[in-house]
Amino acid sequence: MAFKLDLLLTLGLAFATLYISVAGDADILSDFIVPPNLNGIDGNFFTFTGMRVLLNGDFPTTFKVLKASMAEFPALNGQSVSYAVLEYPAGSVNPPHTHPRAAELLFLLNGNLEVGFVDTTNKLYTQTLQQGDMFVFPKGLIHYQYNNDTKNGAIAVSAFGSANAGTASIPGSVFNTSIDSGILAKSFKTDVATIQKIKAGFGAKA
Repeated sequence: MAFKLDLLLTLGLAFATLYISVAGDADILSDFIVPPNLNGIDGNFFTFTGMRVLLNGDFPTTFKVLKASMAEFPALNGQSVSYAVLEYPAGSVNPPHTHPRAAELLFLLNGNLEVGFVDTTNKLYTQTLQQGDMFVFPKGLIHYQYNNDTKNGAIAVSAFGSANAGTASIPGSVFNTSIDSGILAKSFKTDVATIQKIKAGFGAKA
């Protein structure tokens, strides 16, 4: 009986290790994946034009992200890559968030950014980036970017090692959902009135 338990434990650990080692986008068995509703594709399928608005559009007044992920660009399905262009008006912030399925490599094209992430020991790593700098946010860790310049905007490009990296906004996930205010008050060691005030700022029901 003990031998069987040891064997099951060993197999379980081996399976868990194997799963972790291959976690991420699954490998595909073809050159690319065509959505089932498409018959006959050409170069248009592999072209994304959604970033053209950056060339002629006005700079936004609030933080803005333009994504080229699998949702916007179906040809990325199975290719384990996606991009985003991030525009930071003066004084704006990309609030703390995570990408559960990919690391993020950010390249600052213009301006300055204060960036940081928190590891699983709650240690904060920060840096002030200048134009031309790159910074990596490890997969799944909470991170943010802040343009502390009160006069000038900033633009960055982010690459992800997944066609669908996912984004979980910490403030939105906590305060713009239906998590009970009493539970949040206990979790944040405050009172329900404070939690309800924060929720109201997100337009959430108290």
